[in-house]
Amino acid sequence: MSDFAHNAAAVQGATDRLLTAVAGLDDDAVAAPSLLPRWTRGHLLAHLARNADALTNLLTWARTGEETPMYASEDARDADIERDADRPLLVHLDDLRTSAFRFNSAAAALPRDRWSYEVAMRNGVTERAARLPFRRLVEVELHHVDLGIGYTLADLPADFVEQELDFLASVKFAGHPGLPALRLRAEDGTERTTGSPQGPAVTVTGSPTELLGWLTGRSDGSGLKIADGPLPTVPPLG
Repeated sequence: MSDFAHNAAAVQGATDRLLTAVAGLDDDAVAAPSLLPRWTRGHLLAHLARNADALTNLLTWARTGEETPMYASEDARDADIERDADRPLLVHLDDLRTSAFRFNSAAAALPRDRWSYEVAMRNGVTERAARLPFRRLVEVELHHVDLGIGYTLADLPADFVEQELDFLASVKFAGHPGLPALRLRAEDGTERTTGSPQGPAVTVTGSPTELLGWLTGRSDGSGLKIADGPLPTVPPLG
């Protein structure tokens, strides 16, 4: 199975888990704070629905060749999240389901010969269409954790953790001037390098899940080991 097909199927599974968990909440729980600063659970749910539509736009762009930006603008993105955050649970659930259906349909409609087509994400980042299901998977899995409703880093599927570590090391933080040279060593001996290309690498050792939690700002890294000195500060994902 291709990475595109594998990740598209994983998105559906992750979304089903999210919907089942969210269906157990009530309106008061949706209005309560999430684990992300300044956002309620309702903000997160609204963001997840609008992100599905944004990535559907990119899949449509890749399929047709007609430019379809993720969002009309950054201000429009933020305004949509604020507008939708305070909705009742049932409205959030319906929006999550229908936006997920649109994303799944757009992914299924993308021909293989368009997978290499490049589209523009936020902040000037370009991405191949083949990677868009993975981008959606990251949003669903990590924000499910951020809801603070019982799904934790330890519940993340192992293959997702490995994929996201590869992405963070080889793309997101590779050459990042705000991060010293790092050698990320998993307990099974797997190593990844990232951060600044200058200077000796700092070796950080731990389980893949602990490394992922630290790199994504979802844990303080207290379970990790470093030979000398404190853990470096990881720049926010943005």
